[in-house]
Amino acid sequence: MKNSNFPLVSICIPTFNGAKFIAEAMQSAIDQDYPNLEIIISDDASKDDTLTITENFKKQTAIPIKIYPHKPNGIGSNWNYSITKAAGEYIKFLFQDDVLMPNCISSMVEVMENNPKLGMVASKREFLIEDTFLNETIKKWIEKFSDLQRGLNFKSENNIQIIDHTLFCSNQFLRSPLNKIGEPCVIMFKKGILEKIGYYREDLKQILDYEFCYRLLKTQPIAIINENLVKFRLHQNQATNVNRHSGTDDYKKYNKILLREYFWYLNTNTRIRLLKKEYKWINFLFKLKSKLKLNGK
Repeated sequence: MKNSNFPLVSICIPTFNGAKFIAEAMQSAIDQDYPNLEIIISDDASKDDTLTITENFKKQTAIPIKIYPHKPNGIGSNWNYSITKAAGEYIKFLFQDDVLMPNCISSMVEVMENNPKLGMVASKREFLIEDTFLNETIKKWIEKFSDLQRGLNFKSENNIQIIDHTLFCSNQFLRSPLNKIGEPCVIMFKKGILEKIGYYREDLKQILDYEFCYRLLKTQPIAIINENLVKFRLHQNQATNVNRHSGTDDYKKYNKILLREYFWYLNTNTRIRLLKKEYKWINFLFKLKSKLKLNGK
């Protein structure tokens, strides 16, 4: 299923014990209406039937499916390894428990090809939720995070919203949700951009997805397609949920990352706020200044 008139897109699927949902994910990959694909699977030493299931899909499609073993070293390492094995001009992540709509890749490629200044495209998503996982907390989470771009001051035109680096200086930037772009399963980006910005940070577990997106956003705009092109699954064993309860807190590192790498992109109030959080002596100076001002000195 190759067509030289269409750029090659690599669907990268990092896996680990994904037998429960991987068949649905794989089926959604081969059901794409886009004609030039390859599927790259990077497996972190699964102990279940993940590899057997994915291997069987080779018999069902002419799309090249390449399966590579990866020595476990964190989720970022597995994501990056899948990218290194990809030959496509575009990288499209699909996680083992998520599902792509049939027009997902064709819609994203169209936006990227028509807007050569873009470095990435993302879409809205809908949710797949296991009945045993659905509770009031999850319902509130969905209500809050269903539209990650809600409230952003970027105009939409032809069902597409273009976000640029001015996001960093807006008052919305550090308001919840911190991730204003989306999970890896909803994005597609040019592989060539990695030469400029680097790969995913492997020292992070919780914020590496939007840290990567923001690093890209410093150099090129990101388009958001206002259409649900992905089904994002919420369940107990989801990597995001597991990491949230693992004792690792990347959010404490986030302020340092912003101060070190985004300081001059931020507005003055945000800079002061971050400095006060990270450096107690600065906070002391501001309090002292306020006290002296109140005393008329």
